Amino acid sequence: MYYPTKRLLKTFRYHLRRARAARKWGAGNLRAMPAVLGNAMPKSGSHLLIQVLEGLTEIGPFVNPGFPPVNRYEDNRKLPAARVLAEIRAMRPGDIRYGYLHAEEPWISAVTGPGRAALFVYRDPRDWVISQIFYATDMHAGHMLHAYYRSLPDMEARINAAIEGVDAAGVRAPSVLERYSHYLGWLEVPGVLCLKFEELIGNRELGIGKILDYLAAFGFHPALDRQAAIEVLARGIAPRKSGTFRKGKPGEWREHFTRANLARFEAVAGELVRRLGYEY
Repeated sequence: MYYPTKRLLKTFRYHLRRARAARKWGAGNLRAMPAVLGNAMPKSGSHLLIQVLEGLTEIGPFVNPGFPPVNRYEDNRKLPAARVLAEIRAMRPGDIRYGYLHAEEPWISAVTGPGRAALFVYRDPRDWVISQIFYATDMHAGHMLHAYYRSLPDMEARINAAIEGVDAAGVRAPSVLERYSHYLGWLEVPGVLCLKFEELIGNRELGIGKILDYLAAFGFHPALDRQAAIEVLARGIAPRKSGTFRKGKPGEWREHFTRANLARFEAVAGELVRRLGYEY
C-alpha cells in the first residue's frame, strides 16, 4: 500500500500546484504553455536537466508535478509501454516531466508536435562508461553488473567490459555503442532540443540560454529579464541532490582510461565520439 498511497498523495499535490500556478500566472497563460519533457540516457544528466526545468516554475506558468520519470513506477521499476504512453499523454500544458525514452515510436510522436516541448541531453560516451561503472560497482548493489564488475581484477578490465558489453556468467549487458544507438535518433528528430551534459555543467549560461530560446518558440517569455532568468534556472542546479550523483566531472575518463582502453574504445565506438562532437 505504500507506493499506491504515495502516488495518490503526489497526485493531490500536483492538482494543488496547478491551481496555484493558474492563480499566480493566469489560467489562460498556463493553458498556453507547452508540456515539457526532459529526456536522457541513464547516467547522462537527466537529474541535472530536470533541476533546470523545474526552475521554470519560478519564472513563468509551469508546474512541477513531482512524479517519477514517465517510464518508471514510484519504486523505480520500469513501467510497461502502455503505461508510459499514458503518462506522457496525461501531461497537461505547463507540466514538466522527465524520462529515459528510446528514439522510436510511439515515443517520438508522443513527445513532439503542437503543445509538446522535448529536450534531450547526452554525454561524452567515455565519461558515461566511467559513471556507469562506479554506479554499478559502488553505489547500487542491486545493479545487474554489480557482482560482475566486482569480480574483475581492476578498473581497466571493467572499462573494457563496459565498452564491449557483457555476455558471461548469466549476465548480459550491451556495449556502449549499442546503448547509445537506442537514443541517437533524437539528434535527428525535428523540434527536439538536444543539449550536451557538458553545456549544463561547464557553460551554464550558454546551455540555459538555449533552453530559453527553444521555449520562446512555444510562446514562453520569462517574467524576468534574460540574465535574471538564466541565473534563477542556474541556481536550481544542485547535482548532489541526486541520489545517483558521484562527480559529474566532464573529461573524468582521462583519469581512468589506459592506452589499451583507448584503443578498445576506438575500435568499438570511436565513430560515436566523433558523431556526438567530442574530441580525443
